[in-house]
Amino acid sequence: MTRRLDGKVAVITGASMGQGAAEARRFAQEGARLVLCDLPSRMAELEILSEGLPTEAITHIFDVTEEAAWQSAVEGAESAFGKLDVLVNNAGMLDMNGVEDTSLETWNRVVSVNQTGVFLGMKAVVPAMKRAGGGSIVNISSIFGLIGSGGAAAYTSTKGAVRLLSKTAAVELASVPIRVNSVHPGVIDTAMVTDGVPDEVTTALLAATPLGRKGRPEEIAAGVAFLASDEASFITGSELVIDGGYTTG
Repeated sequence: MTRRLDGKVAVITGASMGQGAAEARRFAQEGARLVLCDLPSRMAELEILSEGLPTEAITHIFDVTEEAAWQSAVEGAESAFGKLDVLVNNAGMLDMNGVEDTSLETWNRVVSVNQTGVFLGMKAVVPAMKRAGGGSIVNISSIFGLIGSGGAAAYTSTKGAVRLLSKTAAVELASVPIRVNSVHPGVIDTAMVTDGVPDEVTTALLAATPLGRKGRPEEIAAGVAFLASDEASFITGSELVIDGGYTTG
């Protein structure tokens, strides 16, 4: 590892499993100190993850849809480590229903986690990043924040919103300087895909992926770590697509 995140303090949401856990491990290997966040139901997994990392890490249990909880997480980061440099808005949820079959209750819940949670996270960290002299925000979107999916109406809508919210924030915060970028994974080998996407849909998605396989969470983590680092110091308002070529067709 290059230790490209030495001296950085990062908050990662949805950190207990899948891409979030891979991001936490990669950030720790790169030298970052971490605030690992997830829901109360994931507390045991989060603690196990934090104890096994080769760097300082604290855990913070909260729901990304709660504004006051976000403020507490930021205060926890500054109290433990003296500053906050990086936010990875990784927490998210999937619903596969199309427009006709999506209930208003489901729509509102997906929007609150995937879209409002990202907004609240950015809003909460900006003052701390200003105090630190700048920072990097990485928002996890999806290939279906770039193209239509033919389903998953609430999910794709929120991921598209994350893309443009990232661009808007990148312009607004450039003078701080806080960089804001979005990452767009394709079909990744995580529980969200395995448990949430029907096998026939996954098969069709992989058939349309030139590299012909699922991505690994570690491959997403590598891209996120790059955007969080000073090596990406002239990159803001951009989309990093990590999809095995799916969106090239």
